[in-house]
Amino acid sequence: MDVNEQNSAGQTVRALVQRSHRGPGDLTLTTDRPRPGPGSGEYLVRVGAAGVNFADVMQTHGTYGGGPQAPYVAGFEAAGEIVGVHPDVEDPLPLGTRVIGVGPGAFAQYMTMPAAGVLPVPAGWSDAGALGMVLNWATALAALKPLGEIRPGDVVLVHAAAGGVGQAAVRLARHYGARVIATASPSKHAIVKALGADEVLDGRRPDLAAEITRLTGGVDLVLESVGRATFDVSLAVTKPFTGRVVVFGAASGDAPLTTHDLVFTHQVQVKGLHIGALAVAAPDLYRSVLVELEALIAAGVYQPGTPEVHPLAEGPAVLRRLEAGLTSGKHALDPWR
Repeated sequence: MDVNEQNSAGQTVRALVQRSHRGPGDLTLTTDRPRPGPGSGEYLVRVGAAGVNFADVMQTHGTYGGGPQAPYVAGFEAAGEIVGVHPDVEDPLPLGTRVIGVGPGAFAQYMTMPAAGVLPVPAGWSDAGALGMVLNWATALAALKPLGEIRPGDVVLVHAAAGGVGQAAVRLARHYGARVIATASPSKHAIVKALGADEVLDGRRPDLAAEITRLTGGVDLVLESVGRATFDVSLAVTKPFTGRVVVFGAASGDAPLTTHDLVFTHQVQVKGLHIGALAVAAPDLYRSVLVELEALIAAGVYQPGTPEVHPLAEGPAVLRRLEAGLTSGKHALDPWR
């Protein structure tokens, strides 16, 4: 490691650059992108593995709220080694510390991360194994516990349960003593069942709401990340007044919800979640989530992930497969391959 890597003006890196908002097809590999330097409050990180998320797909179409404008270096989640630090960072982690965090331009060999948002990679974990900690697992935990108010014996419905957040949510909900009803495409049912889901249903079956109600009599908590394709089902199966629907994504597009719906048809508690916004707007609540994650790691409940790691050049293909619903679990890119 070069401890002066923050002073690297003129050096270039391999990176995936999104050239337009026409989708993953306009994501191209470049080798001449200037290496970034740490700005105020930031670390410079040598990326060991970058996480692939559905938000990356949305950003390629320009539909992610507050997302970057093309052209931009894609990706925002990564784990790697601190190789530079801005002088104004108070009590910085030592150079060489491996961390997991978020920031702009993760699909590259080097990126910057806000120092306040990083966590050290747990001892013995690989960079790839730590991916998901501050996004997938933090989102699942926040949706279940502080927002979802999960209690032992609750019935929890997890949509898109084979995805990164979904898999974490199934495991966590079972850990907290809930009965888990999950939806996923049929080819992924075995994966979700192996995580501990009590029932796994095809999220596209036309009688989904009726089947969930038959199985449960009503759901206490729904983790809703699909949007238009499942939102009506989520509202219909949630118990009136006491039931909670936590919304943290809209993979199939936005779904409408009116005051008339909430007053006369579905008297449920609807809560929105964006983990980055939670960290900014409610830092104490976010910190409680991270403390809980550390406890789950210490207890062996949360173990290192096993994402499928691809060479950087395969990033566009991976995002296209993710967009088409053809992936399961966590995927990652290695910018050095």
